[in-house]
Amino acid sequence: MSGPASSTPAGWPDGLPTPADIDAAAATLAGVVDPTPLQPAPRLSALTGCDVWLKREDLTPVRSYKARGAYNVVAGLPDSARAAGVTCASAGNHAQGVAFACARAGVRATIFLPRTTPRQKRDRVAALGGTFVDVVIAGDTYDDSAVAAAEYAEASGATVIPAFDHPGVIAGQGTVTAEILTQLRAAGRTLDHLFVPVGGGGLLAGAMTYLAAHAPGTVVHAAEPAGATSLEAAFNAGGPVTLERVDQFVDGAAVRRVGDLTYAVAAAAAARRPRSHAVLTWYPVPEGEICVEMLDLYQTDGIIAEPAGALASAALRLVGYSPTGEPEDDGLGLGTTVVCVVSGGNNDVSRYADIVERALVHEGLKHYFLVEFPQEPGALRRFLDDVLGPDDDITLFEYTKRNNRETGPALVGIEMAHRDDLDGLIARMEASRLRVQRVDPGSPLFGFVR
Repeated sequence: MSGPASSTPAGWPDGLPTPADIDAAAATLAGVVDPTPLQPAPRLSALTGCDVWLKREDLTPVRSYKARGAYNVVAGLPDSARAAGVTCASAGNHAQGVAFACARAGVRATIFLPRTTPRQKRDRVAALGGTFVDVVIAGDTYDDSAVAAAEYAEASGATVIPAFDHPGVIAGQGTVTAEILTQLRAAGRTLDHLFVPVGGGGLLAGAMTYLAAHAPGTVVHAAEPAGATSLEAAFNAGGPVTLERVDQFVDGAAVRRVGDLTYAVAAAAAARRPRSHAVLTWYPVPEGEICVEMLDLYQTDGIIAEPAGALASAALRLVGYSPTGEPEDDGLGLGTTVVCVVSGGNNDVSRYADIVERALVHEGLKHYFLVEFPQEPGALRRFLDDVLGPDDDITLFEYTKRNNRETGPALVGIEMAHRDDLDGLIARMEASRLRVQRVDPGSPLFGFVR
């Protein structure tokens, strides 16, 4: 990476990471984490009317950007701390980043994982760390593992490597944005909009810090899972707050509380507005929209993204232009240069069935119904002939016969070719002799069938 030297913007609050810290992190990472590709995204460009590029952090050695911040911190430890080793708790990419960093820096690590961590991820952490890493399974949740890591650090003197709320981690993650600006400059473009996924906020804070000095007019779009909006909650409350619950589907960004330091950076940058600092907007992205984008990334672009890895480009779909080029309320501007960070590709293949299901439901192509069938010959045949449309497909049929009743309940899942077909299906159901109740996606029963 090469570019102009960074200076701290006038008025940048004391105690926060600086653009110069990111330059120093880039020098530390040189030869360890090579710059990742910045690739044109024809599909998203056609969809939005913008000039869209994808920053491929899924192509790092650990298949996420997490190695950057972890290595920057580990490599900068004094000799005494290196000798005592490091520790962390994680259920995913941070553990892999720390394992990689310790193996490259020659520092021992004890990494605590909850029992729910899939075997594939456990094995990956062990393989990346090699002889420098001990993997310890502790507790049933991340919080349990975090307690175990803190107790281990206190007893052993090991240094805890935070996942996001640390100046060295923020500086390391900021090298993603530094590379983007260098790569766009080589392509003869400037950065108008940057979409980044947000969990704890380390990637966002690094981006806003670097843009403050080098591209202060860039609009930064923070994409959060709709079920884990810790950044939005922090801005609404005037500081980080702990969410009562989060949806764990987007596990790489399902964080109950955004970092204190990461929030301070985002708030400082957002308060300055565009003439001297980057603007910040944030969007809650429905999990179903993330699944749709994951499938499009895979089927059209050939990119395997984890849910958090598809978060940024899923947010772009919500705020960009329509395929006709007609601007929507939050349109970005035809032809503007947009970069979305594909933050990770550590997706378990066993999750794809759930991903497809969520995508179909989100797009209105799959629905569930409770149907009371008469317990008489030909009832199912009449349902197939008189109620289902020519392109409707039954994907689930669970029927319970009641010998002492005239009707028997069935749970029926129906997949459609077009979302507009639902009105016709509902009309045919109402015209039939059947009692039918649609299962709402927000109901507990829907969670059971999914």
